[in-house]
Amino acid sequence: MVHIGTVVMGASDVRRAAAFWKAALEYTEREPGTEDWAVLVPARGPGVGVALGRSSSPVQDVPRVHLDLYSDTQEAEVERLIGLGATRVAWDLYPSDPDFVVLADPEGNRFCVIDTARGG
Repeated sequence: MVHIGTVVMGASDVRRAAAFWKAALEYTEREPGTEDWAVLVPARGPGVGVALGRSSSPVQDVPRVHLDLYSDTQEAEVERLIGLGATRVAWDLYPSDPDFVVLADPEGNRFCVIDTARGG
């Protein structure tokens, strides 16, 4: 049996991306990162890691793979993440009553904040 251990994302500035995701997820570096690579893990308890590797590939406007962050206080989390450097994405693919908000990290990587209070 296998399981997801780490999700890997590209970043042009690995240190900036690592700082954002450490604060956003309350993660810490597994070992000291470099300019090219950082692996983040939950500061408390088990969970999926997030690795950031230097990349010069352009960010996808509609990424095939992205992170969904779950929260029962969606609006507060969206504002907290924006305060950390995320930006709202003008997303023309929203359904009529979305339970998610699309944001981008400081590198432009898209992710969603899902409102779990809505029963999803």
